[in-house]
Amino acid sequence: METRKYTLTMLVDNEPGVTARITGLFAGRGYNIETICGAPTANPKMSRITITTLTSPPLLAQCMKQIQRLVNVIKLRDMTGEEAIKREMALICVKTRPKDQKKIETIISDFQGRILDKGQQHFIFEVTGDELTVDAMLDQLAPFGIKKLARSGVLALYREP
Repeated sequence: METRKYTLTMLVDNEPGVTARITGLFAGRGYNIETICGAPTANPKMSRITITTLTSPPLLAQCMKQIQRLVNVIKLRDMTGEEAIKREMALICVKTRPKDQKKIETIISDFQGRILDKGQQHFIFEVTGDELTVDAMLDQLAPFGIKKLARSGVLALYREP
């Protein structure tokens, strides 16, 4: 059966153990979580959790039914389609040699990244964009040597009408 990447977002009660129950549901049924992000919303009593997973449509439907049964889940949506705005943030530390610094600064600028720390042999910077944009930037920086990388995982919101 064909698998593809899905993005699920859920509003949940902002209480201890909620994220653990959701991730336990995935693990207990053998679903892999590719990325997960969670934080309180504008209402401090609720959090938004966004998960990306690689699965087949029938397994996704089964997973969504099981998530909706959890007591602390207020709302669940599949954000996979085009109507959702999806972004990811990455912090990247790349090796720099004096002869490569201008090339690396140009790549960072092309992707609208922001340099946070400059050392003699490294740059640390942030970049935001969709997952493909972050991947494309990493591909361009790979020849210089990526020392460290931290990615936030996907965040998603539906467009307002």
